[in-house]
Amino acid sequence: MDDLQQLKVFREVIARKSFTRAAVALGISKAGVTKSVAQLEKDVGVRLLNRSTRSVTPTDAGQTLAQRLVPLFSLIQDVSTELSDFAAHPRGRLKVAAPHGLSLSLLGWNIEDFIAQHPDVHVSIHLSNREDDLVMGAIDVALRIGPIEERDVVVRKLRPVPLVLCASPQYWARRGMPSKPEELARHEVLTYSLWDASPRLPFVVGGQTHYVPVRSRLDADDAAPLIALAVKGLGVTCVPEVLARAHLGSGALVPVLQDAMPQAIWLYATYPHRSHKSAALRAFLNFLTADHV
Repeated sequence: MDDLQQLKVFREVIARKSFTRAAVALGISKAGVTKSVAQLEKDVGVRLLNRSTRSVTPTDAGQTLAQRLVPLFSLIQDVSTELSDFAAHPRGRLKVAAPHGLSLSLLGWNIEDFIAQHPDVHVSIHLSNREDDLVMGAIDVALRIGPIEERDVVVRKLRPVPLVLCASPQYWARRGMPSKPEELARHEVLTYSLWDASPRLPFVVGGQTHYVPVRSRLDADDAAPLIALAVKGLGVTCVPEVLARAHLGSGALVPVLQDAMPQAIWLYATYPHRSHKSAALRAFLNFLTADHV
């Protein structure tokens, strides 16, 4: 007895006391109803209906099954209604993956606005700087600073992320500020390993992007240690401006070559290919694209 449709057909026959009327109500043929009931009786190994030319009545076993079906189908209806509510009203757990620095600088500032707007949604933030498997990791949506590979996920572009090339005043006093990108070849550079495996930095000159090879003293897959070490004077680093904003404002880091910084770095939201997105996911994507981050 592994077919819910068989139980639905049986319930309809019991309710209408007729194969013909059950077929009309279900929108299937009478032969289909007969076959479904016969298969159900075969599956359970007992006759469920007494058939005659004038009426159809349940056997004792059939009556027992009919009674058990009342709470079963009531539960199915409740679950269906609840799931429909998930699709229509933002609620339930929403698992969001974000890089460590991004969670503190962008997501962390404004996530309270989303929670206030949607009190029935519980947000679970998963901090990671690696490419998460959105399906196996049960992640609903991942925020990433690109460029990123699209692969088997939906990618939504959210907003540009300006970069800043900076170092401490002590470092610039010791090594001198570069006046053009090529001069970085003689500097100590702290590089971001997620963007490019090779030690080089992107610049835009004359409308064209080109890469300048640099000498990397240290690399990391998170901007936080790069910024902290740059503040201590270890070298020059190129990171999203928003992550270094506090140090730039205080003067602990001083930017250079801002006119040559590329503008193609974006904040993206990625989520699995699904024919039906939950209302919570739709609400969160709308929140992100409404310039809350």
